[in-house]
Amino acid sequence: MLTEVTATRYIAPLHEGGSLPGLVEADDLGTYVVKFTGSAQGRKALVAEVIVGELARALGLRFPELVLVHFDPAVAEHEPHQEVQDLLRASAGVNLGMDFLPGARDFTPEIAKTFPVDPLEAGKVIWLDALTVNVDRTVHSSNLMIWPTLGIAPPRLWLIDHGAALVFHHRWDASAPEKAYDFRRHALGGYAPGTRAADAELAPKVTEELLREVLAEVPDAWLAEEPGFATPDEAREAYVRYLLARVKASAAWLPTDFPSREQLAAEDADRAAKTQQGRPNWLKRVPDLHGKPAAEQDWSVHLG
Repeated sequence: MLTEVTATRYIAPLHEGGSLPGLVEADDLGTYVVKFTGSAQGRKALVAEVIVGELARALGLRFPELVLVHFDPAVAEHEPHQEVQDLLRASAGVNLGMDFLPGARDFTPEIAKTFPVDPLEAGKVIWLDALTVNVDRTVHSSNLMIWPTLGIAPPRLWLIDHGAALVFHHRWDASAPEKAYDFRRHALGGYAPGTRAADAELAPKVTEELLREVLAEVPDAWLAEEPGFATPDEAREAYVRYLLARVKASAAWLPTDFPSREQLAAEDADRAAKTQQGRPNWLKRVPDLHGKPAAEQDWSVHLG
């Protein structure tokens, strides 16, 4: 089961994420990036974080340790922003923490030009994303980090932020397990990803037993109000059955078509040109930021 800790100090909000996570110290002396139950994304995002993150770890991919964080809003009474205070007051109780990687850097398109990623590793990440319908790991928003960035240990690729995955659990009756999704613009698509080799290696590992172990990590409270299910265990069973069926249908959804970085750049340029062409003259003087990456994150600055 996930380790449980108690928050002792709220350090700062991380404004880079749409869910407004926060950097928190806990009674085990650890520092965590905490996603809160009171955020706009709700508990389903935390359920997705646990399921995809623990699957990634079980399949040998690098993903920071998750913990359950007991949070009392009183530890953040010094926070000056009303929006953040409202979020924290709505999140009293158990929230989800991810081990903080000090000095970690975003895997940006600029870094991707020179950072080495083995084609099989790239294929495994894409395979996991395709299995869990995580379409939110794109060239311009990778949800990947490079860590460590200091010392003699070589920097490695780490997966983060899976709250947008498992899109099927927003409408259980509207998504077939064999459905294919567009992964042409995946952040690792330019590394000649070996998705077929990844499928051969990983699909046999995603067993019913493993899925049940992963779903057991999700707190009952986050599944208790799932529409259409009488109990948290019924909801867990639905996740197990869906993902198991999706694994068995991997031949139908396995991504294999990945354009080169040059092709993607040309597509972006063409799209930007069409957007500019369709603007009124006065608006053409406004810079077009379409497709530009978000500002690079450096969580270490929040440690003070």
